[in-house]
Amino acid sequence: MPNRRAQVLHTKTIYEGKVFSVRQDRITEPGGIRATRDIVVHHGSVVILPVFPDGSILLVRQYRHAIGASLWELVAGRLEAGESRPAGARRELLEETGYTASRVKQILELFPSPGFVTERMWVFAATGLRLGVAQPEEDERITARKFSLGALEKMIRGGSLHDAKSVAAILFYSRFMK
Repeated sequence: MPNRRAQVLHTKTIYEGKVFSVRQDRITEPGGIRATRDIVVHHGSVVILPVFPDGSILLVRQYRHAIGASLWELVAGRLEAGESRPAGARRELLEETGYTASRVKQILELFPSPGFVTERMWVFAATGLRLGVAQPEEDERITARKFSLGALEKMIRGGSLHDAKSVAAILFYSRFMK
């Protein structure tokens, strides 16, 4: 049963927006349960963990209206149509921080909320960083700051770093790549 998929009996699109769409599926799950599932359809994102030679990591802070607060988080953004994941990682890094990287390497793949969102996130470590001029989108107000890995681990342990993709990527890097 682990590799079986649900049988889709009926599907309809409820909302179509710039970033995502919402569909409603009537399904029979692999275990025989009939259910209606609301699914947020998102075409994927890249997350960038910029690492400097001294081991510090660059985070950005920006306002997130959905939670009514500003968060420190890794650079991230959605992939553009037809864009490769490494190209998307390089583009987002430049847009949000002004940095370019001589090397980007995929280190992790995540499903941030697989219960109802199709989004997949590909996490890239970026090294060989060179500062340039940030090119944020019109609606982005971003502050960038370097943190030591120890400081980030302390923020995670203390509950002040809340962004899930950032927590997962930083802990993965700390545990398996440092």
